[in-house]
Formats: sequence, structure tokens, C-alpha cells
Amino acid sequence: MFSTVQVKRIRGHLHRLLSIDFQGSLGSVSSKGTLYNEDSNASSEVVTWAIHASEPRKKNLFLQSLYQEEQGAPLMNGINGGAKDSQNEIQDTDIVNCLDTGVQFWTDFSKVHYHPQSLYEVNGLWMDAQEFDNYGIGQDVFMENLRGEEICDRLRFFIEECDHVQGFQFIVDDSGGFSPLAVDFLESVVDEYTNTPVLLYAVRGPSSHMNLSSRKQKVVRDLHDAVSFSRLSSFCKLIVPIGLPFLSRSKASTFLNIKDESPYHCSAVYAVALHSTSLPFRMEALGPTADSSDVCGAVDVNGIVSREFLSHSIHGRQNEQSLPANLHTLTSEVAEDMDDLQAVESMIVHGAIGSGGCTASVSDVKNAIHGAYGSETSRPMFCHLSAARCPLPIPLPFPSIFGNLVGQHGELLASPILGSASRGSLDVHSIPMAARMRSSSAILPFLENRLGNFRKFGIERGCPRTELLRSWGFGKDEVEDIGETLSKMVRTVNPQSEISSDSDSN
Repeated sequence: MFSTVQVKRIRGHLHRLLSIDFQGSLGSVSSKGTLYNEDSNASSEVVTWAIHASEPRKKNLFLQSLYQEEQGAPLMNGINGGAKDSQNEIQDTDIVNCLDTGVQFWTDFSKVHYHPQSLYEVNGLWMDAQEFDNYGIGQDVFMENLRGEEICDRLRFFIEECDHVQGFQFIVDDSGGFSPLAVDFLESVVDEYTNTPVLLYAVRGPSSHMNLSSRKQKVVRDLHDAVSFSRLSSFCKLIVPIGLPFLSRSKASTFLNIKDESPYHCSAVYAVALHSTSLPFRMEALGPTADSSDVCGAVDVNGIVSREFLSHSIHGRQNEQSLPANLHTLTSEVAEDMDDLQAVESMIVHGAIGSGGCTASVSDVKNAIHGAYGSETSRPMFCHLSAARCPLPIPLPFPSIFGNLVGQHGELLASPILGSASRGSLDVHSIPMAARMRSSSAILPFLENRLGNFRKFGIERGCPRTELLRSWGFGKDEVEDIGETLSKMVRTVNPQSEISSDSDSN
């Protein structure tokens, strides 16, 4: 998952990452990265309708501090140089305030270096995210202007670096035009790397759940959701939808202070969930007779992708209830408190706090989970448990989203901290984490909604949006394939589903 590099006297690890986004989406960061770029202030040009290059964006205080730290220079606010003035030194509190109020791009709070092949900007679209909002508008983007070849070449570069490829992890914002781009890219990946599993997270921010003003817009969105999920699921072994309309109101945010309108806040919650669920992929596998007091449950991507779709949960609270009972979903439109004896899940717990406030051992975690499920009548058919003693670190750029009942190491306090509604990385240094991916019948409403909307607006005789699907590039056979894919998923979860049977009879 990482490459080791040494450039400009800096030795470190670079992610084997390929990011695809709009031109101009990188803020002050260059698409060539910073390690390999002599001009540290260079940024990607943003061409406007007047055909001129905009001024490079200035680094915020956090990025300034990272650059000056690497140069061994004093952390000064603004241009480095001149006499040292303590009043102009960048303080951690200044950085926190800057990030909490001024994040515009994901690169504003990124503290890692990127390989020159990692950051790909899609140029020539001449539209923003609000306009790039449905499946049809992004249908040909991958194939235009040799973009597909360029993107696949970049992926091939990273593949050739690997001694062994576990699999691919895709994170896709499937709420708009990037969904068909991802479908075309996935199809190329599956064709070229036939036996390599793909784990796909279909992630959405709160803005994608906004109420639309007209019925036509709602119908287009419903059709997009159905088409997007069906097409993406066709090219991966496992798809995990993530994203709630109002994260701040969810049970997962019981001890958090989330601003739903802030991608900086919401992305932090989803990011820690993805980090935790992927932790077993980064664990070192032990032999059959070996035992470790620090980790257990290492597994590769292929070991996880045994189902086609899972909902995603994250640890909510610590109280007298068992840990599994306190895992709350990050997937929208799922049924809560649904018993499913055929459920299959993968759970990761790391940094758990045991009795006396000390870090729990791996064996304590295993015993607690097995004991909790042993006393339940509706336990899953299979549960793969991974555990580690290390908690989740909370680095400086992490947003101030913790409530005033969260202590320095993530412990829940008996009484709130006065005068502190929200706490961030200067107050909370680490937290215990538990996350779970689960395949169960709880996902049925999510699937039935997409199948029902596709039937209603896309394939029923005389439905008004058949022409829309045709304009998106789908012929009759492709439309039938989309409907059958959704129907098959519904039948897999619930063989007696009436909506699935209705779809088959049409």
C-alpha cells in the first residue's frame, strides 16, 4: 500500500494512490506532488472562461507549517525570513482555528506527500460539481481525450511496483457524473486484472441528500441512484454504500459535534471508519501456531469480499450494553434492529479501553465479543474479528468534532468539560475504535428503493423517463440488465420479496 522513496534528503512512504477529481480541486497543492517539484508553491493552473490562468492559491497556515518544518525553518505566519518574532510564529491553536473555519479543499488538511502519478485532474469539463450531477452527464468522460488511457497507465505504474497485489480498494462519490467514469475505469481494471478482487466504497456527502425542488429533479436523482448502484456493483466483488443525509442527527454522532454542511467534519467520520475497516489488510499475518498480544485477525482483501453488498457501522458509545449493540450504521435507508440469522460480518476493534482505564489486551477483546454474541439469540452466522491494541491517533489536522464528554484518550467522562462544546486534536490525542462491515437483510430497503424507482421511472410501460435513459446511452438490453442486477440483489437478501417478483413479471 506504500512506496518507499528518498527525495531531497527526505525519506518516507508514499501512498499507492490514484485520485481522480475536477481540475482545480487540489487547492494550493500541485498535481505533480511536492517531493518531485522544485517549486513548492506551484499549483495546478485553473483555466477560466476568459482563457487565462488564475493566481496560484496560497497555502493555509497548516500547509505553511508543514513546509517550514521540512525546511527546518521557524514556523512563521506568512513568508519565512527576517527577524524572528514570537508573535508571528504559527501556533497549534492558530492552525486549528484556520482549519475549523477555512477548509475549502481536501488538500487543505492533508499532511502527506503524493507521487506525481497519484493526482489526476479531469480537465476540459467546464462545469462544477453542482452541474456534474447525474449519470448521463459523465457517461463519456472516461473515454474522451484519451483520459481512460492516461488513468489506466497511472494505475499500471503502481501495480508494477507491487510484489503482490492483494486487491483494489475504490472510494467513489457515486452521487453524480463520477459514477459512470468509475464504472468505465472499473471495467478496464476487471478486464486487465481478472482475478484481482475489488472492494468498492460508494461514499456520499450530506449535500448529495439535499431536498430537490422539482419532481423532475427527484425523478432524475432516483434513476441515477438506481443506475449507479447497479452498474458499479457489476464490476466489484463487494460494494459498501456509506453516507447519511444528516450525520449530526445519527446515533453514530452521539458524542460528536458535527456540522452537516461541512465536508471537513463529515469526511473525518467516514475516513476513520474506512481506516479501521482496512486495518486488517495492513496487519502482518501470523502463522497457524503463532500468537500475538498486540494484533490478531489479519486478512487480505480477498478474504473480506465474500458478499456483494454490506452496510457500514461505526462504534457509538460505551455503556452497560455490549459492543455489538452499540455499533450504529453509516449507511442510509437500512432497517434498524432487524434480526438476520444469515448475517455475515467483519469487525475490527482497536485501542479498546478495558477495566481501570487501561488498554484492553487482544484476548480481552476477543473474549468480550465472543461473550456478547454468545448471549444473543440473533448473532450472525459468521463473524471475522480483527483486534489491535493501538488506538486511532488524532493528528493535528483532525477537525474539532468531539463533544465535551470525550476525554484525552477517547474515554467517556462522567461529567462534561465546562466551556468546551467541541474538542479537537489538541484536546483528544487518540480514541478507541470499533467498526464493522455487515452483510444482512438490513440492506433490503436500500435495494428495494432503487429497484422500485427504476421500475417506476425507467422500465414500466409508458413511464415518462424511458427517453432519459436512452439519452444516457442505454439501449433496451442494457436497461433490462440494470433491472435484473437490482432484482437479483433483492432476491439474494430476501427470496420472498414481492418487488423482486413484480420486476421479474414485467
